[in-house]
Amino acid sequence: MLFAFQRILWMAMYNFCMALLTADRRRFLTAVSNLAYCNPFLEERTKWERAALGAEFVERQLLWSANVVDPDKPSANVQKLYTRLGPELDEVRARLALAGEVSNADLSVYEESVQYFLYERYHRRLCDAGGDWRFYQSFLEDWKYYLRIPGRRFEPSLRPEHVFACFRQVQRAFHLIFDHIIGNSMPAARLRASVWQSVFSHDLRRYRRTLFARMQDFPTLISGPSGTGKELVARAVAGSRYVPFDAVRMRFADPPGEAFLPINLAALSPALIESELFGHKRGAFTGAIGDRKGWLDACPVAGSVFLDELGEMELSIQVKLLRVLETRRFSAVGDTAVREFSGKLIAATNRDLTVEIRAGRFREDLYYRLCADQIRTPSLREQIEDSPEMLGDLLHFMVKRTVGNNADSCVEDVRQWVRENLPGDYGWPGNYRELEQCVRNVLIRRSYTPIQQRAAGDPYFERYQAGELKADEVLSHYASLVYRKLGSYEETARRLGVDRRTVKAWVIRA
Repeated sequence: MLFAFQRILWMAMYNFCMALLTADRRRFLTAVSNLAYCNPFLEERTKWERAALGAEFVERQLLWSANVVDPDKPSANVQKLYTRLGPELDEVRARLALAGEVSNADLSVYEESVQYFLYERYHRRLCDAGGDWRFYQSFLEDWKYYLRIPGRRFEPSLRPEHVFACFRQVQRAFHLIFDHIIGNSMPAARLRASVWQSVFSHDLRRYRRTLFARMQDFPTLISGPSGTGKELVARAVAGSRYVPFDAVRMRFADPPGEAFLPINLAALSPALIESELFGHKRGAFTGAIGDRKGWLDACPVAGSVFLDELGEMELSIQVKLLRVLETRRFSAVGDTAVREFSGKLIAATNRDLTVEIRAGRFREDLYYRLCADQIRTPSLREQIEDSPEMLGDLLHFMVKRTVGNNADSCVEDVRQWVRENLPGDYGWPGNYRELEQCVRNVLIRRSYTPIQQRAAGDPYFERYQAGELKADEVLSHYASLVYRKLGSYEETARRLGVDRRTVKAWVIRA
């Protein structure tokens, strides 16, 4: 009799355990776990939300951008997921306490669903913390409730302080990408997704397990036309780096965005570039009256050195940079001591480096060290051709940034002027910089003349078109143009491939 009772009890327990994850619950939690690790700027986010909610899914804008989505207001789908997920996790937790053998796959789905739930629970507090991270104690209590189950030896795959640091990184990265890369065109959406991958790789699970501590070993190369926001992209990548959380002191290290160290290579002579980048010892060259620490030396582990206009770098400095990327070691100018570069290198160029390699102006081995992680910024023409209404959205954004929140009347004035005075297919060759200049000109003077039109009214341009200029006039005009852009006779001479004195004579003659 006792044996029969035990058998019935055992069978009841067995059936209870078998129902740990029903087919519907497994489908729901699997979709949620994939949401926790997806790229929020790709359509996979919508795919997994739809898979989790089924008929309850609310169709919405696929391409998140500042023009159509408020990032601080949870979407209807996220609210529904969060509301349903709490009771589901409580039920699974109760069953896990009594269950026998449970597959690793089911445990993994449960753990990742808990992470999604906790991120949504603490997202607002992560945004508003202002440096006060004491709510980590509350997060830790929730973590222990869901992942320290009485009577079950279940060790989560990640530590709570690391997950908390990852939550903060995800929140910071999302807002930096969302706020800096505007536009609801497909090229803009692809750019946001590409920047996310540059920060977290294509596999966020692997990133959180291992890659988070190694991303500084992967330099990022940003290419695209001038004026397309390459520095904004660089700042988003740099500001989204992983920063560990100290659970004892209840604080993070300094934010990575505060250690963004930019160098515009086109604005400096080779000697200054070398000094800025590597540092120098006293007496290393004329004018070196003291030791100077370069950006590579000053950059902390979570920091980033940004080399703008990489295509302008001298071959001799390219060799030294290659050594840094290969060994993470370098020496200051005039010094033999070896130093370590512990941060991340981000570079940008508007040149086609493959063309520069063929011309012998850029080292092929350096290119291969840089090209593991590449981001391309699309031109404004590409974006407007894909989504014509984007021009109006960008005008609104730029007017608001220039004037402030009370900018509605100004926005309509600028839009009307652009509609009436510029061709509908105007290509904006200066990209975002030109668009911003147009907005400022219209706000101040209610006029804007594109550079092509200014050139068309220029006597020099008219003589050029008519073939009436002499060779020395062309050279003088071009040398002056390059000199005005670079602000240095030495750099202009290097760019033109002539002697400094020749450049100065051409500029004076112009």
